[in-house]
Amino acid sequence: MLFENPANGYQERASTPFLWCLLFGALYFAVKGIWKHAVIAGIAAILTSGVSWLVYPFFARIIVRNAYLRRGWIEVE
Repeated sequence: MLFENPANGYQERASTPFLWCLLFGALYFAVKGIWKHAVIAGIAAILTSGVSWLVYPFFARIIVRNAYLRRGWIEVE
């Protein structure tokens, strides 16, 4: 997925969010600036003893895509 900021033309690639979320969990969302899901994923990982860490990656692509679109970015590819 490639997103472009219409204000300045900056492009950012969000490649393989499934893998990065599986490896780094809530930290991946924090790095992307998706703080709501970073907190939710962190708390869920603690409450479920890490089981949510294996479930959350299946939704990571949708979460990242929606976060960029809500911020006004345009999906280029």
